[in-house]
Amino acid sequence: MKFIHQLDQADCGPACICMIVSHYEKKIDLQFIKDQSFLTKDGTTLLGLSEVAEKLGFKTTIGTINIKDLQNDFLPCILHWNKNHFVILKKIYRNRFTGKVEYNIVDPSYGTITVSEDLLKKSWISKENNGIALFFEPTEEFYKQEFSVESEITLKSMFKFLIPYKNQFLILSLLLLIGTITTLIFPLLTQKLIDDGVGKKDFSIITYILLAQLGVFFGSIVSDIIRNWITLQIGTEITIKIISDFIKKLLSLPIRYFASKNIGDFNQRINDHERIEQFLTSQSLLTFFSLFTFVAFFAVLLYYNALILVIYISLTILSVSWSLFWIKKVKILDYFRFQEKAKNQESIYEIVTGVSEMKLNQFEDFKRSQWEDVQLRLFSINKRILKLNQIQSGGFEFINHLKNILITFTAAAFVIRGDMSLGILLSISYITGQMNAPVSYLVLFFRSFQDAKLSLERLKEVEGQELEEQEDFQLLPINSHFEKTGFVISNLSFQYEGPHAPKVLQNINVIIPEGKVTAIVGSSGSGKTTLLKILLKFYEPTIGEITFNGISYGKISPLDLRRNSGVVMQDGYIFSDTIERNIAMGDVNIDYDKLNLVINITNLGEFINQLPLGLSTKIGFSGNSISGGQTQRILIARAIYNDPHLLFLDEATSALDSVNEKLIHNNLQNFFKNKTVLIIAHRLSTVMNADNILVFKGGQIVEEGTHSDLIKKKEHYYELIKNQLELGT
Repeated sequence: MKFIHQLDQADCGPACICMIVSHYEKKIDLQFIKDQSFLTKDGTTLLGLSEVAEKLGFKTTIGTINIKDLQNDFLPCILHWNKNHFVILKKIYRNRFTGKVEYNIVDPSYGTITVSEDLLKKSWISKENNGIALFFEPTEEFYKQEFSVESEITLKSMFKFLIPYKNQFLILSLLLLIGTITTLIFPLLTQKLIDDGVGKKDFSIITYILLAQLGVFFGSIVSDIIRNWITLQIGTEITIKIISDFIKKLLSLPIRYFASKNIGDFNQRINDHERIEQFLTSQSLLTFFSLFTFVAFFAVLLYYNALILVIYISLTILSVSWSLFWIKKVKILDYFRFQEKAKNQESIYEIVTGVSEMKLNQFEDFKRSQWEDVQLRLFSINKRILKLNQIQSGGFEFINHLKNILITFTAAAFVIRGDMSLGILLSISYITGQMNAPVSYLVLFFRSFQDAKLSLERLKEVEGQELEEQEDFQLLPINSHFEKTGFVISNLSFQYEGPHAPKVLQNINVIIPEGKVTAIVGSSGSGKTTLLKILLKFYEPTIGEITFNGISYGKISPLDLRRNSGVVMQDGYIFSDTIERNIAMGDVNIDYDKLNLVINITNLGEFINQLPLGLSTKIGFSGNSISGGQTQRILIARAIYNDPHLLFLDEATSALDSVNEKLIHNNLQNFFKNKTVLIIAHRLSTVMNADNILVFKGGQIVEEGTHSDLIKKKEHYYELIKNQLELGT
């Protein structure tokens, strides 16, 4: 089974499916599985994973199973882990030394670990001795299918980033080569100093050799300084290039892509550039030239004495084997520390973001106690890790020190017997000390390559997404030669997740005419905002069709649609910038005539005039320095600044006081003329003057008409507003 690392927090399920496929000796693209899994920010479900697996040709079974009934014949299977994660149970076996049953777990967020039965129960069991699992059985259809396979990321593909900097890298390589040669010169100079200088009592030779050592050392310093400057320049340029390309591509993706991502996923990708840059500019070159140094010293040591080389190799293998043995022991503890650190971050985040609610509900002691429990568990794990690390490092250092002593003793014996000079002995001591570094560099190289490879896969996942704007899209049909039918919605249904998810919208058939004001009312969760997001091309209908002025909505450019639209969403965002820039947004040269007009319409003048810097006043992050009503007025001003053809308002005045709401509502009536306006609201004052009102309930349109017509019916619309008007029956 090939290990597939999850790229995002919600990818654990799709990554497990990919590994199950690889167990049966086939490959499949992780992105393909993600596209089929209807991922949300919370991931997917076992039912969703089961449906994807059946599409691939597996026969699947989901259910609860007793831990005693788990058998290797059923494996590999997917386990529901810690109630919020998916892992693979790969194998069950009995430990030869302890006789206890152990379980081989593959966690897509970490790697392969072996856990005891107690740990399996703690993480998997949900009730009594039963846990939830998904089992797989490949059918003939599975083996017949050809799956989409992503190209592997190799060293060659990673080094493509360095092509524009080949001249600088030639200089860098030359400097490192000079440093390597310098390292080789030192033991030879030491041998000459002792044998030809001190041994023969020749001060001139001693002087020349010491001056030579000083010159070589000075040249090495200069070489390092130049190398560091070149590395900084190349690293910075590569970093800017990688992140700039990533952000450019990210901002060109459809908004639905962001619906399945957490902020941490994007932060991780932004931070990934450091690992790629470090690997490309530092780790790879250092490893290459350190291995060159190792081979050179290996040859020199062989030339001096083969027995000493055998001692060095034998004890080096022993020390590395000792380290690998204890590192494997630490791995399981490191896994649980990884989990506890995640809980620690969640706990801190909840305390910081939920402090108001905690104080209001006297929840502080409970949450602090939870955090302390996490710290105690972390402390316990860290103590065990420290103990094993001390055993590992202590043994490693002891064996290395023993190696140096044995080599020195052997060399000293040769000197006493006259088979070796004192200068060679000192040279061998220097060489054995220098040969340890390349071994460490090689281990770090492979670790760094794995980190950089994972980072590049994360960036590549974004690079492989389809752009929102396509070349064959048409401009929004608003010119006079188009028919003015407005939005024609036919048999539209929509689901956010898979085919078994509830329908948010069901069989919507309606016309939103050009140049008219259409209002949508309904209880929370009835699908009003979802329809608005579909009209803004955030999402595509699951079923059905939309046209605008006779043109299929799927062929209309999202960029041009939004260029000609003014929008106020419920969760509209205020940027940490000036008031004028928050209103004018992308208008590089602000038109102050238009700006003053929208300020008057939204009654922002009095508020702005009270500020010391007026329009140039910088609003705090996410608008946290202004009230909800002021925020909504800025958002409305932003929506109407460019005099858009289409206007979408989602609860745009819900935070306004009655005086400001009435004033702004009256001001907007003139602005609405000859515009296609869609308003979502609960307040009667906002919708009663609309040309047409749509009443939503359970994702369907249950009523349609003007305010007076709907009042006369005394049905759904009447029930929604009677408390506001106190109509009675």
